[in-house]
Amino acid sequence: MSRRKFISLLGGTIAWPFVARAQQPRRVPRVGYVWIGAPGTDESTVGLRRGLEDRGYVIGRTLMLEERYANGDAGRVPGLIAELLALKVDVLATPGSLISRAAQRATTIVPIVLVMGDPIGAGLVASLAHPGGNITGLSLLSFDYAVKWLELLKEVTPKLHRIAVLWTTDNPLYSLYADRARAAAQALALDLSVLSAQPAELETSLAAINPANLDGFVVPDDPFLETIMPRLITLAAERKLPAIYGFSAAVRQGALMSYSADFFALWREAAGYIDRILKGALPADLPIEQATKVSLKINLKTAMALGIELPPPLLARADEVVE
Repeated sequence: MSRRKFISLLGGTIAWPFVARAQQPRRVPRVGYVWIGAPGTDESTVGLRRGLEDRGYVIGRTLMLEERYANGDAGRVPGLIAELLALKVDVLATPGSLISRAAQRATTIVPIVLVMGDPIGAGLVASLAHPGGNITGLSLLSFDYAVKWLELLKEVTPKLHRIAVLWTTDNPLYSLYADRARAAAQALALDLSVLSAQPAELETSLAAINPANLDGFVVPDDPFLETIMPRLITLAAERKLPAIYGFSAAVRQGALMSYSADFFALWREAAGYIDRILKGALPADLPIEQATKVSLKINLKTAMALGIELPPPLLARADEVVE
């Protein structure tokens, strides 16, 4: 073999691993998302998808969004999270305190991007400015909403006295929320009942929501309650009871009134956290943003059906009035 051929062959042998490495396909990132309800029952997934697309990702090609649904069974959540971790997702996206807390228990390594009421009160982070660990995202002002929900319902129905609040008692923030709601009710001279929305107790609680026992009720922004929201809206209409909801989508579905953050917009924004983490940022270095924008929405048709004459100042303050 000539010297020239030997050098050429040797050069090709040395160069080959580098060429092969350069031609290897880039790994497609995976984002895991868990929802307590069924597919299509929340605004969060849609907002998350839109936010990722806004940042240039093509879902299914340049980013895999692994969605898992508990179909109303909170007991399935830890297993769904374990399933996603087994797929080696790069980020977990967790709506609500129950799912976020389950994710925290499952991993201290995989980054978690959450949207929930009070991550400090739930024991997930030490502070919003310096979350530390593997958790970041957005925090809501849900405890402030607890007061506002009662005030608004009282404004719509001045004779309101007996009121109920639905809540899932296994929610990590249940006791904090219940204490705030009871204090607000006392200040407004309201007789407040907290009804459990736990699956085993739900039917009994729904049976108690009737004009013989109550003058109105509140549906907070507990993720499980969003999964049964159409049923609650129908129940309120059938029993002629005013109700206020912690989900902005409720009014267009026939609810009387909602006072809520826009979960579509929040998860669209949360996609920015996911994008930054996928590009190398550490969750510990990303302050948790406190969402402050809240919308009041009112359905005039539902008010008429309930025989409620809405105060003009309230209508003037509404961000959206559905006729």
